[in-house]
Amino acid sequence: MTSDGRGQTHGDAARDPDALIRRAGASGDPDRDQHFLVDDRVVDRIPTYLPEDTDLSHVLEIGGGPGVLTDRLLDVADRVTVVEQDRTFADHLRREFAEEVETGRLTVLEGDALEIDLPDFSACVSNLPYGISSEISFRLLPEGKPLVLMFQKEFGERMAAESGTSEYGRLSVSAQHYGDVEVCEIVPREAFDPQPAVQSAIVRIEPRAPDYEVDDEEFFLDFVKALFTQRRKTIRNGIRNTPHISGLSDPDAVVEAADEDVLRKRAGNMAPAEFAALAQLAADVGL
Repeated sequence: MTSDGRGQTHGDAARDPDALIRRAGASGDPDRDQHFLVDDRVVDRIPTYLPEDTDLSHVLEIGGGPGVLTDRLLDVADRVTVVEQDRTFADHLRREFAEEVETGRLTVLEGDALEIDLPDFSACVSNLPYGISSEISFRLLPEGKPLVLMFQKEFGERMAAESGTSEYGRLSVSAQHYGDVEVCEIVPREAFDPQPAVQSAIVRIEPRAPDYEVDDEEFFLDFVKALFTQRRKTIRNGIRNTPHISGLSDPDAVVEAADEDVLRKRAGNMAPAEFAALAQLAADVGL
């Protein structure tokens, strides 16, 4: 038995990733964003990155594939729901984990994770298809649950970036609006089969309320998006140039009302709380 660092134990019967892929009867397809984690050591560590006090009563996994991570999640969670779009892998998961399906510990939902109704869940742990990382993340983040997600390395580092760094952008502000974001581990290409073209990152998002007030969350996120399309320009010019994105009807009124020190800044140097304060002002005088 081996400890996972959170008081849970894994039995010796953990399924071998390569054997799971063979039993699935299908290989990963890079053209369909299918890269399967085959390094046991990395797979074993992923659930341990959940925050200490995480409710493990119902863990959601997006993109189960051959079930490598599913196997480890069933070791630590009371119940697991897997969303899998590929029918071959969905059928394989039901066969491979027939006992867990029978007892209700595992549910396999066949469909597109961007379209189907997601169940209520207590945490989400997933090796996401890279092509839909952003869309899936922003479907999960508003749920306010702990997330441990695998992304392309660049995407994960942008999520966690601080203002003033080259990686900081709209993704950073939007993700950190919902929680504390941390890159837990960089995963090499060799840990996957087939190997992706880039390295990957395991990212933890621990939910928390922002330390600022936002009355209209949709407008706030659109406002941030608008200003980052003009990241090389000053905030003054960004506000004036992007009403078609932000939805402002009177951008000049926002410029007139805003503090001059803020207007001279560029988006990459604005902390999330500064964006929030400016968005509040913009909503009050410019909508």
